[in-house]
Amino acid sequence: MIGDREVRMLRERVRSRINMHEELSDDRLTNIIESVVFEWARDKPLTAADKHQAVRRLFHAFRGLDLLQPLMDDPTVTEIMINGHEHIFIERSGRIMRYPGAFESRERLEELIQTIVGSVNRAVNETNPIVDARLMDGSRVHVVLPPVSIRGPTVTIRKFPERPMLMDDLIARGSLTEEAADWLSRLVRAKYNVFVCGGTGTGKTTFLNALAHCIPADERIVTIEDSAELQISGIPNLVSLETRNANPEGRGEIPIRALVKASLRMRPDRIIVGEVRGGEALDMLQAMNTGHDGSMSTGHGNSPRDMLSRLESMVLSQADLPLAVVRNQIASGIDLLIHLTRLVDGRRCVSEIVEMAGIRGGEYELNVLFTRGLGDAEDRRDGKRNEAGELRRTGNPLIRARKLRLAGIADPSRGASPPEAAEQQAGDAAPEEAGQYA
Repeated sequence: MIGDREVRMLRERVRSRINMHEELSDDRLTNIIESVVFEWARDKPLTAADKHQAVRRLFHAFRGLDLLQPLMDDPTVTEIMINGHEHIFIERSGRIMRYPGAFESRERLEELIQTIVGSVNRAVNETNPIVDARLMDGSRVHVVLPPVSIRGPTVTIRKFPERPMLMDDLIARGSLTEEAADWLSRLVRAKYNVFVCGGTGTGKTTFLNALAHCIPADERIVTIEDSAELQISGIPNLVSLETRNANPEGRGEIPIRALVKASLRMRPDRIIVGEVRGGEALDMLQAMNTGHDGSMSTGHGNSPRDMLSRLESMVLSQADLPLAVVRNQIASGIDLLIHLTRLVDGRRCVSEIVEMAGIRGGEYELNVLFTRGLGDAEDRRDGKRNEAGELRRTGNPLIRARKLRLAGIADPSRGASPPEAAEQQAGDAAPEEAGQYA
């Protein structure tokens, strides 16, 4: 295995043989690299594997992401974390581990960063040290430079699978059960407004993408994201919008709020907002409350109730409204909250599926439909709820069943056909009929 100093020297030799004024094919570049490596290794005790590794490393330095390219090509690696040029960590199968490689210098890492952000017309420097970008394969890149990042350039790359995960994939991974997936599929088709919440790295975008594949193919969908990550297929009438950062002069920024407002004029059946972090929460709720049933979004929250409190803060940061008005907007706009958790073994799973039952005494009433670990003897360890247990149905009936009836879809909480369900539910049940609340 060759060291960083040798890689730097060989790269300069290759560069000296390249005519920068003419287009160079991959085959031609490979031939030049091979000739340089074989000449240098003529009198050195290197194996064929060492030479091949040197050729690939040099090729990736010119046409890929250098040291990171093998990690980008590895489907088992889901995240790459660079803490300065000497410290690289990866996430594989839900577990974080140290990667043995390192960049030869801080300058080389900074050069690679400029290549990445320059390819998507973004700029990052000491004046603007934080930037988000997206690679050609859809991977999300977040960069923080010194002096903000004290220990050197920090890069985080979130990779996404070539084929988006569907509900069947999530069931196979134990993220949720077939019964819960059937419930969610029916509610999505019936145009329930869904909000997915959870902590960082719990798979909110992946789950939102799986939910979106339950949408009927004849609808018009508009997706809005900070960085385009959703991979929705099977819907021909799809519009994808992405925010734009300000240029180095501070002009040209297009935030999520502007895109949400623009989407309302595009005649969407549903609006999917990748993630709400601020004042755009108000626009999203207004869309959900003004005829865009079936809309979806995600947000960071430690529980469904915490997420609702965060939504209140986001809305109030944008509009001076009475809290009671904000809560009514949230309660009428959101039908369903799905909370995701990352377990200690690295698995990402659904921990709760909660229906918004309304407002009582000025507080939210949440009807828990599914929860992970119900607290019985089988699900307890050391007297505490076992969060790693199977997602189970609570037995509470669905309260907001009107959309299911209008769509002609059976209510899964009652196990009845649509006509029977209509007879059983002449009107939406009152909150008192919901059973146990959160």
